[in-house]
Amino acid sequence: MTFVQIVDYETTQPEAVNDLLDRYVEQTQGRRTVLASRVAQDRESKTHYVDVVEFESYEAAMKNSQLPETDRMFQEMVALCEGMPKFTNLDVVRDEHLNAMLVNRFYDEIAMKGDLSVVEEVFAADYHDHDISNPVDKMGPEGIREDVTTWRSAFDFSFTRDAQMAQDDHVTTLWTWTGTHKGEFMGIAPTGKTCTMTGTTVFRCEDGMIKEGWWHYDAMRLMKDMGAM
Repeated sequence: MTFVQIVDYETTQPEAVNDLLDRYVEQTQGRRTVLASRVAQDRESKTHYVDVVEFESYEAAMKNSQLPETDRMFQEMVALCEGMPKFTNLDVVRDEHLNAMLVNRFYDEIAMKGDLSVVEEVFAADYHDHDISNPVDKMGPEGIREDVTTWRSAFDFSFTRDAQMAQDDHVTTLWTWTGTHKGEFMGIAPTGKTCTMTGTTVFRCEDGMIKEGWWHYDAMRLMKDMGAM
């Protein structure tokens, strides 16, 4: 279970605290168990800061706390703060990134299930699509609808999301695509062969819609699997 520690503190020396955190990261390279750390400043009180530190588990956090550098950093941080920092320990019971959920509607509902009625719910009216195999970028939901129709007419396929990372307004997915060649594709008659390729798609989201996408995939392997090369 993911574990989050919130460190709440007051300081008039934020630059010195940042330098301290940078030194800690450098000194604990290869040994610390921290997955991510975010420092936020209170808009209503410029000396009030909150550091949100994420760990894989509570046990990982306890292991990190036992590093001598962690204790030394804490002592130095206390000296830079106005009073003692406050700690809140939290077990994460729900972890959702809304942009990732939006992007996965494309893979699950539109691409694999073929529900084209969902396209306008997911893709913005001015969506811009960059595809390594298309010499001209496609625009709008209609471009997605055309591509999905073409691929589904030629293959019975599925996506496996091998890895996915959501950061700010971008969602990057490393995927494996597997399909059975059932219809004509790029002038190649159906072969009935099972084809596989890997790829990466980056979607940029804005206002709860996908606004832009970049596709990179192993088209050469697909052509080989169909016997075209």
